[in-house]
Amino acid sequence: MAKIFCIANQKGGVGKTTTTVNLAAGLAKVGQRVLMIDLDPQGNATMGSGVDKRKLALTVYDVLLESASITEARVQSEKLQAAGCGYDVLGANRELAGAEVELVEVERRERRLKAAIAAVQTEYDFVLIDCPPSLSMLTLNGLCCAHGVIVPMQCEYFALEGLTDLVNTIKQVKANLNDDLQIIGLLRVMFDPRITLQQQVSDQLKAHFADKVFDTVIPRNVRLAEAPSYGVPGVVFDLNSKGAQAFVTFAQEMVGRVQSM
Repeated sequence: MAKIFCIANQKGGVGKTTTTVNLAAGLAKVGQRVLMIDLDPQGNATMGSGVDKRKLALTVYDVLLESASITEARVQSEKLQAAGCGYDVLGANRELAGAEVELVEVERRERRLKAAIAAVQTEYDFVLIDCPPSLSMLTLNGLCCAHGVIVPMQCEYFALEGLTDLVNTIKQVKANLNDDLQIIGLLRVMFDPRITLQQQVSDQLKAHFADKVFDTVIPRNVRLAEAPSYGVPGVVFDLNSKGAQAFVTFAQEMVGRVQSM
């Protein structure tokens, strides 16, 4: 039975999509069966997984409106399969922006994704959901079906303020819609140990959140930044880079956490 995780942060530009696609590729690399769901209308996680969002016949939009199942809409990238990091992708494109409006008056609108995943949950070890940087109906669908939230964050002052908002949001969803929801861990990304402030914020996180902070730290790495322009995760683009190696280590840490849950 798959464990379902949202990769979420209400602050934009913190590496949610980079984290999602590289964790998915890293998990596939260590032998896990993975479904990656793109809930952002920009479709960056779709493109970053080697799938052309403009050529998709069916997307997560069709799944949310119950006009298609995940089995019908999921695809795989040949590039990733050839590299031994293949995972299933439930992609998104600009159509998804319309789902917000169309879901407003339908029944069970915040549980549509949960129902769809239930039909394929035994086929995967992990389901990773890339959420948009806002508390929208799309994000709510992700949070309602997740066992936990992975929060990628930069070690900067404003990131701490955004984290407070996210923690409050998760508490509200847990209280009203999903008893299982919890923060699985905070992932420090784009980390540069030479910057004193980042070290200080990292120390604050560990002091306040203790074991909720992942041991793995993702360094600032140019190869991770270059990978999306080639339509693959950094783990596939350059496995020997420090960033890719960190994500493989993070994938192994995630497997360990899930086994102990």
